[in-house]
Amino acid sequence: MKTIPLIVAALAFAAAHLFAAEAPTPAADPAPSAPLKSPWNVRDHVKLDQFVIQSHRGAGELAEENTLEAFELGWKLGTYPESDVRTTKDGVIVAFHDDNFARVVKGIPAEMAKKGVADVTFEELSAMDVGSWKGEQFKGRRVSRLSEVFERMKGHPERHLYLDIKNVDLKKLAEQVQAAGVGRQVVLASPKHATILEWKALLPESDTLFWMPGTEEAKRKSLEALRMAEFKGITQLQVHVRLPGDAKDVQPGEPFSPSRSFLIALSTELADRGILFQTLPYGAKDAALYWQLLDLGLASFATDHPDVTLQAVREYYAQKP
Repeated sequence: MKTIPLIVAALAFAAAHLFAAEAPTPAADPAPSAPLKSPWNVRDHVKLDQFVIQSHRGAGELAEENTLEAFELGWKLGTYPESDVRTTKDGVIVAFHDDNFARVVKGIPAEMAKKGVADVTFEELSAMDVGSWKGEQFKGRRVSRLSEVFERMKGHPERHLYLDIKNVDLKKLAEQVQAAGVGRQVVLASPKHATILEWKALLPESDTLFWMPGTEEAKRKSLEALRMAEFKGITQLQVHVRLPGDAKDVQPGEPFSPSRSFLIALSTELADRGILFQTLPYGAKDAALYWQLLDLGLASFATDHPDVTLQAVREYYAQKP
């Protein structure tokens, strides 16, 4: 009597196949995606000793900002210092960032702290200590006349300076640049295209930088307007890159804002137009982040940490396949 065992065996075989068919097949691990890279890479087009690093406000975090000493340090490092440009009450063009004195001038009355460069004469301004806020080793540093800075650039074609426009008569500024003979050594920086066009009409030989803050959406809108104008007068373009926690529009899976695909597309477009592509990655101290941005097609950096940035760029060039 073998019929019953055969029936049981058949039922067991069928049940096993039924449950096997119903059980979900484990999903295979996705293959790791290749890192996003731009087809354009700075190492193929720019020599290391020609790589432009902008030292924010002079020498970034390494010194007090917007003083002759800070600019000298920026040049010593081999970078392009940046100066913020304002005008005193009596018409002297100076290097100063903030619109009031509260942050960088110690020991002044509360009412004076609320005032700014445009409210005082140069004599009053030059009496202010703009170094002590940074540390005792910077005590006694003073605001610089821009004409003094230009004088230190004369005869030194390797010395360059970014001029970030805050409040100044462009014609008067251009006259001072021309008088010092450093037109090819300055880079006028502004988020306003009209300002750049006005400057290029005054000083055609000068380089210019259009900088774009804000969200990725805001940057896209700004770029559309620039395309309509064929990027006229712009020789450099800077985008601000912000990390999570600092930016509100970081997309899922992205390490920063704007997105990597945005940077890659812009890198190839600007390369085709012969425009230097720069970024200011706020707070960046990690070499790997600089390397990633270079892989995405960036060709220049502005930084608050020029020593860190310089080392990261040197290491990146040393890795060239």
